[in-house]
Amino acid sequence: MPTASNISKKYAGTVFTLLFLLYMFDYIDRMVIVSLFPYIKQDWGLTDAQCGMLVSSVYWSILIFSLPASILVDRWSRKKSIGIMSVLWSIAAISCTFTQNFRQLFVARTAIGIGEAGYAPGGTAMIATLFPEEKRARMLGFWNASIPLGSALGIGLGAIVAERFGWKNAFGIVALPGFLVAILFFFVKDYETVALTQKKEEGGSQKSVLMGIPEIARHFISNKTLIFNCLGLATSVFMTTALMTWLPTYFHRIQGIPMTEAATRGGIVMLLAIVGAPLGGFLADRWHQRQKRGRLFFPALTSFLTAAVLSIAFIFLRGNVQFIILTLSGILIVGFLPASVAVTQDVVHPGLRAISLSLNVIIQHLLGSSTAPIAIGQLSDMFGIESAMTFIPVAPVLAGVFFLIASRYYEKDLAQVENESGVPGNIN
Repeated sequence: MPTASNISKKYAGTVFTLLFLLYMFDYIDRMVIVSLFPYIKQDWGLTDAQCGMLVSSVYWSILIFSLPASILVDRWSRKKSIGIMSVLWSIAAISCTFTQNFRQLFVARTAIGIGEAGYAPGGTAMIATLFPEEKRARMLGFWNASIPLGSALGIGLGAIVAERFGWKNAFGIVALPGFLVAILFFFVKDYETVALTQKKEEGGSQKSVLMGIPEIARHFISNKTLIFNCLGLATSVFMTTALMTWLPTYFHRIQGIPMTEAATRGGIVMLLAIVGAPLGGFLADRWHQRQKRGRLFFPALTSFLTAAVLSIAFIFLRGNVQFIILTLSGILIVGFLPASVAVTQDVVHPGLRAISLSLNVIIQHLLGSSTAPIAIGQLSDMFGIESAMTFIPVAPVLAGVFFLIASRYYEKDLAQVENESGVPGNIN
């Protein structure tokens, strides 16, 4: 079983590749439905808000099941937890093919979220163990590039399959490859579970004692960096989820183009985030090396720039010029992600890393992912899709403010966890 001291580059690269592919198929299965909205609305007579619910349902179940799943990841087995969850969400995605009405599809989509609940915490914890702290944001940036790639492929392939083979078949066709990759993950090696101990002064000397539930709770509740970083991530994810969900519909209605072309355009915008995620991780690490708080200054900066670019695009521009600006904004919109996720691993005990990201996931889905599709859908029903999209830039403004506040506490919380755990920000 690999430990912090004997992980080879070959093993790390193999596991990272499988984690990347699983996250990509996670988002293919999650976002394929976006390009199917016109077909579902036509067949079942749904509103935009109901279509948004089919996206939000995934995030609601992730929100509910993320914490118990992450406890299994941290205290049981990383590879088994990740493998089982990947198989479950793939089967749930395939089952969407056989649904006959909105209620059945809603239930099947909810089941996808149950499978995906612990994957992000588990994958993040594994990457934080495989790679040293100075490379953490960079590698998380490469890993999170699978999100826009999977989203773009899901949106694009969904429209193509729907047009040629029927919209229900899109679910099964895109889910099968992910199921096969999930089986492969059962054959990787695991790493040792980190003991939940902390150092305390007793009788004039330091001793390692087990952390109980009250100590674990205080570990998170008193950590202001985590709290404000979570709020920054949540408002940022509101923006990215809103864009992924409604850009194809926006292009379809405003530009009057077929859904296949509109889905392709929406996918291209998100595809540019493949550049933004690794680049954001690299730049955040460089800033972090020069100044510790740079890890949070960077997502604050990219959030404010994103808000400005999206405001200009949705309020003042139309046609090809708008599409070009939105496409270029794809590089910016995920700039926050690698550094912010790295922070969830930096300032917590190494034995609580999956749980740390899980708590972050709960907040970001509660305030961001699960809210955005319905909120923009409701605004679209009330005022039209064109007006609804102009509300999106408010989210990154709030995110930038939260990241700046978090930066004020980062160095203090980092030093505290290093002192309590006896580990310098990383178990490598």
